[in-house]
Amino acid sequence: MNQANRRLDDKGNFLMRFGDKLANLSMKYMPEPSTFAVIFTIIAFLGGLLLAKKSPLDMVNYWYKGFWSLLAFSMQISLGVITGSAIANAPGVKKWIRKICDVPKNGPQGALVAALFGILGHYIHWGLGIVVGAVASLEIARALRRKGVKFDYPLIVAAGFTGEMCWHGGLSASIGLTIAQPGHFLESEMGVIPFTEYLINPMNITLLIAFAIVPPLICYFLHPKPEKCAELRPETIAVLDAPDLHTTKVDLSGATIGERISHSRILGYLLALLGFVYIIYNFATKGFNLDMDLVNAIFLFVGIALYGDLTQYVAAVKNSIGGITGIVFQFPLYGGVLGMVQYSGLVDIVAGGLASISTPFTFPLITFLTAAFINMFVPSGGGQWAVQGPIAIASANAIGADVLKTSLCVAYGNTWTNLAQPFWAIATLGICGLKAKDIMGYTIAIMLLSGPIFMLGVTFLPV
Repeated sequence: MNQANRRLDDKGNFLMRFGDKLANLSMKYMPEPSTFAVIFTIIAFLGGLLLAKKSPLDMVNYWYKGFWSLLAFSMQISLGVITGSAIANAPGVKKWIRKICDVPKNGPQGALVAALFGILGHYIHWGLGIVVGAVASLEIARALRRKGVKFDYPLIVAAGFTGEMCWHGGLSASIGLTIAQPGHFLESEMGVIPFTEYLINPMNITLLIAFAIVPPLICYFLHPKPEKCAELRPETIAVLDAPDLHTTKVDLSGATIGERISHSRILGYLLALLGFVYIIYNFATKGFNLDMDLVNAIFLFVGIALYGDLTQYVAAVKNSIGGITGIVFQFPLYGGVLGMVQYSGLVDIVAGGLASISTPFTFPLITFLTAAFINMFVPSGGGQWAVQGPIAIASANAIGADVLKTSLCVAYGNTWTNLAQPFWAIATLGICGLKAKDIMGYTIAIMLLSGPIFMLGVTFLPV
C-alpha cells in the first residue's frame, strides 16, 4: 500500500483517522525543509514591505545583515547534535537503549516508548533528546521488524521527535539559561532570575509531568491498525538493515606503535578527566550556572569517557556529521529571516499589536500564541528571545504581569510549533532515513492535540 494513498479506516478511532488524514496531506503537500526556509524568507520579505512599510532595498539589507548572525549559535547547535549523537551511539548506552526498545510488542507500544525516549531525553538536553529519540525510533522499528510485527515507521519516528515540543522547560532551556546570566541584555528590565526558579515552579513542573504522560498516550492511539500500516519502502528497509558502525570493535593485533597510541584509552581518559576537573571546579565556585557552552562541554567529555578510545570517538562524530547538514545550510537562511523581522520592526508590529489587546488574565496565553507564531519564522529559542523578549517583557511590565511567567510563555510557544517546523527534524530524518513529509502530518497532529496542555497551563497555573 502506498503511503501517500492510504485509505482511512472508518472503524479506527478518532486519533487514528485524524493522524492518517494529516499524514496523507503532509505526504502530498509538505515541501522539503530547505524549501520551507525559502518560503519563510519570502513571507518575511513581503511582511516587511506591507506591514513595516520598508522598501525592497531596505529588506534586502536587513536580510543580509542577519544572514551570518547565527554562525556562533549554529556551531553550538551542531555540537549539541554531534555530542548528543556520540553519547546515544556509544556501545554501552546503545546496549541499554536496545534492551528497552525490544520491550514493545506492537506498533502502538513502540510509538509510546519512542515518545518517552524523546521527551525524557529532551528534558536533559535538547541535542541528546533529538538523537536519543531518533535512535530509539530506529531500534524499536528494527526490533518490531525482527518480530514480524506490522508498524507505522513514520509515526514511530514522529513520536521519537515529540520531545522537541517541550524541551524549553528542561535543563537546556536557552531562555532560562540566558536570563540567569548576570549582564544579560534585559537585566535592567527584568533583573536576573536564577535558573532554579525558571526550572522549579508550579507551572513548569506541572507541564513537564503532563507532557511525560499525555503525548506518549496520543502517539499510542494515533497508531493505525496493523492492516492499515504502509509497507516499508526499499530505502527504509536499507536503513533498518544497515550495520551498526558504532559498535565495531577495533582489532589492534599487528598494529603499529602510532596506531596503538591513536587508540590508547589512557589519552582519552586523561582528556575527559581534564574536562571533568574544570566542570566540577566551575560548579563548586560559581554554582549551578549552566549555559549552552557548558552543557556542550559536559556532553563532549562524557562522550569521550564513554568511548575511551579517541579515534573511535572521532569516528562516532564523523558518522553523526550528516545530521547537521541541514543546520549548516539553513541557519544562514533563518538568520536572514531573523534580520528582516528584527530590523524592519515586523516582530514589534505583530507582538506589540497582540500585547495591546491583552489583559493581565489573557496576556500569558496571547504571549504563548504570539511566540508559537514567531517560532515559525525564527526557529531558535535564543534568537527568538532576542527579537521577542524586549517586547514581551516591556508589555508585561506595562500591565503588571509576572516577568518569569512571561519568559516561560515565550519559551513554551517557541517549542510548541517545533512540531510544525521541519527545521529541527533534520537530524532525526537523517538518522532514520525519512523525509520531512513522511512525519510532519503526524507531528502536527500531536502538536494540535497537545496544545490544550500548554494553553490551560499558561492561563491558570502560577509560577
